[in-house]
Amino acid sequence: MTAPARPRKLAKVPFVELADGRLQGVVSSGSDIERVYVSSVAAGTYTFACSTNNNRPCGGARGGFCNHIKALIDEASLQYGPERVARYLRAESADGEPTARTITDGMSATRPAQGDTKAAAPVFSRFLRHLAYLELAPTTAPLPEMQWFPPTRTVA
Repeated sequence: MTAPARPRKLAKVPFVELADGRLQGVVSSGSDIERVYVSSVAAGTYTFACSTNNNRPCGGARGGFCNHIKALIDEASLQYGPERVARYLRAESADGEPTARTITDGMSATRPAQGDTKAAAPVFSRFLRHLAYLELAPTTAPLPEMQWFPPTRTVA
């Protein structure tokens, strides 16, 4: 895990990750507090998808990036740094030093296709799993599901 490039506010984009060959995450709705959007952009092709947590299509993702995807790119640039986001997405920056804006503009200029929303369910599931950790009482005891590696003091 790498440290965030800069602190970010979690109200608009509570979950963002570079995983499965995509920039993907959960973006809050601007109009309905109970609705969130699961948005993603594929590395290399920039194929994008945006739908609600109930798998309804985003009305703004018609022929180009919607505001949810733009917000996702902005927050990913804050969390991971624009250089890492550009490198992961294989997005070339004409000006040299990438920013969230140049990454978005460069990918939009390729006129990417709108993809399907089949990745939305696993992304939303991971988001809910992260939220569950917030409900746990503070403790120093180990969490079994967080122990991916064996203890370092074992004898082979």
